[in-house]
Amino acid sequence: MPKNKNLICPWWLGYLLISPLRRLWDNPKKILSPYIREGMTILEIGPGMGFFSIPLAKMTGDSGKLICVDVQERMLSSLRKRAIKTAVSEIIETRLCSKDSLQIDDLTTKIDFVLAFAVIHEVPDKKHLFSEIVSSMKHNSKILISDPKSHETKEGFNETLSIAQSAGLEITDYPEIKRNYSVLLNKK
Repeated sequence: MPKNKNLICPWWLGYLLISPLRRLWDNPKKILSPYIREGMTILEIGPGMGFFSIPLAKMTGDSGKLICVDVQERMLSSLRKRAIKTAVSEIIETRLCSKDSLQIDDLTTKIDFVLAFAVIHEVPDKKHLFSEIVSSMKHNSKILISDPKSHETKEGFNETLSIAQSAGLEITDYPEIKRNYSVLLNKK
């Protein structure tokens, strides 16, 4: 069951999270390909060292943009190094945010898709988080939220959904992602 709610994943665990073996149960292309098109502007909340970021950047292509926002500089530093090695550094922009704000005011209505994978359960003020996310999204853009069942309860996830809906999002699907509570929402 959930442990250490609102506790941020330690930076050193990021090395385990980018393991190629993880693709056996969390395959980024399989999970994200239904939602991503070339040329999109994507916001990834809590990318860690870039397990989803590198495939996302490749999927959106040279005409797209991926903005990765994290509270840990060490995670972002590793992500930048990996982006250079995989030739997607021109597509990926990394931003250090605070615990209280994503600091994305400059992205108002510019985002086509948002990914929040295994991160929402760590956020203490979900109401403010969703307010910032919704403000950044274009009309009819989507957000995929997926939190691990090992870190979140069904009740906690439902509470997150209620907050997201109050912020102006509507549920469009419940994608099946192993070992996770997952939902796809649309900006009204």
